[in-house]
Amino acid sequence: MKKIVLLGVLVGLYTAAIAQSQQKYSAYLFTYFTGGKGGEEIRFALSNDGYHFRALNNNRPVLNSADISITGGVRDPHIMRTADGKTFYMVATDMNTEKYGWGPDYSMVLLKSTDLVHWTSKTIDITKLYEKFAGVNRVWAPQTIYDPQAKKYMIYWSMRFGEEADKIYYAYANKDFTGLETEPKQLFFKPDGGACIDGDIVYKNNKYYLFFKTEGSGAGIKIAVSDKLTSGYVLRDKYVQQTKDPVEGAGTFKLNDGSGYILMYDMYTQGKYQFTRTTDLENFKLIDDEVSMNFHPRHGTVMPITSKETAALTAKWETPEDVILSPINKQIKTINIVLDTAAGKVHLPVKPGTDLKSFDPRFTLFPGVTISPAKPQDFTKGAVKYSVTIAGKRAQVFEVTAQETHNPAIAGYYADPEILYAEKTGKFYIYPTSDGFDGWSGKYFKAFFSDDMVNWKDEGKILDLPQDVSWAKKNAWAPCIIEKKIGNEYKYFYYFAAAQKIGVATANDPAGPFTDSGKPLVAQLPEGVKGGQQIDADVFADPQTGKNYLYWGNGYMAVAELNDDMVSLKPGTTKILTPYAHYNEGTYVFYRNGTYYFMWSENDTRSPNYSVHYGTSKSPLGPIEIPQQNTVIAKDAAKGIYGTGHNSVIQIPGTDEWYIVYHRFNYPKGITMGDAAGYNREVCIDKMEFDDKGLIKQVTPTHEGIKPVHVKK
Repeated sequence: MKKIVLLGVLVGLYTAAIAQSQQKYSAYLFTYFTGGKGGEEIRFALSNDGYHFRALNNNRPVLNSADISITGGVRDPHIMRTADGKTFYMVATDMNTEKYGWGPDYSMVLLKSTDLVHWTSKTIDITKLYEKFAGVNRVWAPQTIYDPQAKKYMIYWSMRFGEEADKIYYAYANKDFTGLETEPKQLFFKPDGGACIDGDIVYKNNKYYLFFKTEGSGAGIKIAVSDKLTSGYVLRDKYVQQTKDPVEGAGTFKLNDGSGYILMYDMYTQGKYQFTRTTDLENFKLIDDEVSMNFHPRHGTVMPITSKETAALTAKWETPEDVILSPINKQIKTINIVLDTAAGKVHLPVKPGTDLKSFDPRFTLFPGVTISPAKPQDFTKGAVKYSVTIAGKRAQVFEVTAQETHNPAIAGYYADPEILYAEKTGKFYIYPTSDGFDGWSGKYFKAFFSDDMVNWKDEGKILDLPQDVSWAKKNAWAPCIIEKKIGNEYKYFYYFAAAQKIGVATANDPAGPFTDSGKPLVAQLPEGVKGGQQIDADVFADPQTGKNYLYWGNGYMAVAELNDDMVSLKPGTTKILTPYAHYNEGTYVFYRNGTYYFMWSENDTRSPNYSVHYGTSKSPLGPIEIPQQNTVIAKDAAKGIYGTGHNSVIQIPGTDEWYIVYHRFNYPKGITMGDAAGYNREVCIDKMEFDDKGLIKQVTPTHEGIKPVHVKK
């Protein structure tokens, strides 16, 4: 009996020790760089749960690359805590692509700190330190791990000689972490002779898991496993990233609650980061929908930290503005929050149906930070005053207002919206370009539905180029759709741009799934046209004749009649209708009271002056007459609304009530983003009216949007 009791006590103590160990760390520090102009510098972000990260120092660098590197730039920072828990090591690639391009790169940076705030640094030029490595031209992505057998810290990185494949090497750091005390040795090479970079080693259950990126054909992230740190790695020959887009910079960290690990990586061609979760370091689940960041990181790493360490970081680098801009209440349109720093005012736009009489923005608070009041407030009576206090700094008061707004109509980054009222379901649908990808590089289409044109729900992906389309894998842009009743069945024909060609997919439901026809419908410039792209399709059913037409073009407006199958064009019917030199793209055609209206966008979608214009005709084939005042919608600088363009329109069935659906720059940040505003756009809806002559009255773009619309049945 005594033995059983003693065993129970020991198990209890062991369990308590594990629980205490898991509770030791209460937050996470993300160290990263951002790339681009001035982006090759180390930045910090914090998270309470490993899923929602907030940048410190307003996403500005926390260290000056000119002070710590040879080139004046650093990339790929890796951070770790020493075995005794008292010191922190950080290593980074010494690289300045803005100044020197992509190499050669000979050096790495070693940094050391005892408080995460103050850092000392040393640079190591491998080619000068070791004669044997004088021919090296790439020293990339170093990381550090403690070797319990050697009782030393091992630095490992990828290195390349001449045009040979990159391999991963290692060496031990000296006691002060200011240099290497051993000559680099090869740690791992890809068995097929291909390149491997961006190593990331995780220790779990007495095994070492080496994540790395393969270069060249089939690039992605794979894992090699060994029971020894410095040798014996056996390749698991499968990719673990949960995307078909190119990725790099694997970073793996253990969740503080013991629920598993996060594998994150840089989708560098998309300007995105992707997060996955795993419990066994073998099977990975995509969790992007659970993750949020108010910054765009490149190749970084995450380290668990204590509340005391978190408080030190917030005291040094967090600002009251960071705090007041951090609400996580899902009813808030977080990408549309407006801060007036000078006036100390914040505006929170909220989604339809939000109860503003008892509303809690749920500001993100890290240790060392407090906000008052902390309970739900009544925002219907005007601004609520919030006081933000960061340890060691004066409290700052903000006047916070909250208001229900219907623009943007869809939460998130979307553009080029096509709207449909489906007779089959009695619902409205919007089909946009999925936006927010660098250089318009999105690869999938989504659909949204609504009963009233105000409350929109995400139907998810309806067509994914990499999975569903054989002839194009990139640039999923500007779709349009038409509903046809064939016999007693409804069918939907969905025209879309991909790789600067136009395709068509079909479905039996407005929400899909859609099946691609297997080939592009329009793949080359029309005869006589010397420039532009085959994009921005618009499908139109002529109510006068029953004929169906497809319009398209960038730099030109083309039209062709569709065959009865709706998936092919009638030979010899293509015609150029370009109304004038100002025409750019985004044709949309509709019919009203005996008149055909042709709408299009002028200027470039990256321009604040992107706007919708129109002309009229007595035929769907032109000629197009241009009214003296032909602007349909344009920017309103006083409201901060810019880049209003690429539209569709909808007539509410059984009425002469019309609405324009269009995109604009993200509000309020778009106008500050330069060209990037052109692929960080959002969908809006406003009412459109005609005068007694049938001319379109210029629409004033709004933040308020429209009131709910219902179709009488």
